[in-house]
Amino acid sequence: MAQTDTEIVRGELLFDGNEKQVYATEDPEKVIFRFKDVATAYNNIKKAVFPEKGVVSNRISSLLFSYLEQNGIHTHFIAELGDREQLCRRSRNIPLELKVRNYFAGSLADRLGIDDGTKAATVIYDLNYNRQDLGDPMVNDSEAVALGIVNFEDLEFIYDVARRVNVLLSELCGRAGLKLVDFKLEFGRDAEGRIMICDEIGPDTGRFWDAATDERLDKDRFRHDLGYIVASYQKVLDRLLAVSGGKPADAEPVRS
Repeated sequence: MAQTDTEIVRGELLFDGNEKQVYATEDPEKVIFRFKDVATAYNNIKKAVFPEKGVVSNRISSLLFSYLEQNGIHTHFIAELGDREQLCRRSRNIPLELKVRNYFAGSLADRLGIDDGTKAATVIYDLNYNRQDLGDPMVNDSEAVALGIVNFEDLEFIYDVARRVNVLLSELCGRAGLKLVDFKLEFGRDAEGRIMICDEIGPDTGRFWDAATDERLDKDRFRHDLGYIVASYQKVLDRLLAVSGGKPADAEPVRS
């Protein structure tokens, strides 16, 4: 696990998103991610505040990123900084989202006329162009390369990482009594140009269902007004903590 031996100083605000903020540090290659108590859905048409949501989301994402790092997956995560913050590697953004789907759910089930929660015969990989002003449209591999975002070798690497991540997280969730229905991955490049996983992983960016009852424990509770959003996220965290062998990597407290 990554550790730091010096105090982390929070610098200027670099990005203020709907659910997270990104701050500079004294090291130009490290940033601080701070999680808000905000939930958004349907391209920010729906938005609400849930106290302590940012705390739980930060802990889940920190735990999952730490678990991936321990298993050889390169991510932007370095260490957890208290309740709401993570120390992360600075990323040169690759404007693609890769949705990894083990089941038909949500918009995919609606689009293809398949019952929500149907197990897919094979893992489905949906590639989207990360352009909110365009509605994050789906693109194929050739279009992604034609746009100059990546080359085919990059895509091969990204898909390989996604397959490995899916195996690791599906196994972890299975031990925790959770069904990993789908999840989203975002990518960037570190200072050496290596591709790494960025942003976050958790109930805000994926579907986590109770393996026995199919109870939804993710952002669908907000989308469909099911209530108990933070309590459901906390259930995911508690179950993951019980099987992951402890908390994520820690760092020194942050100072503004």
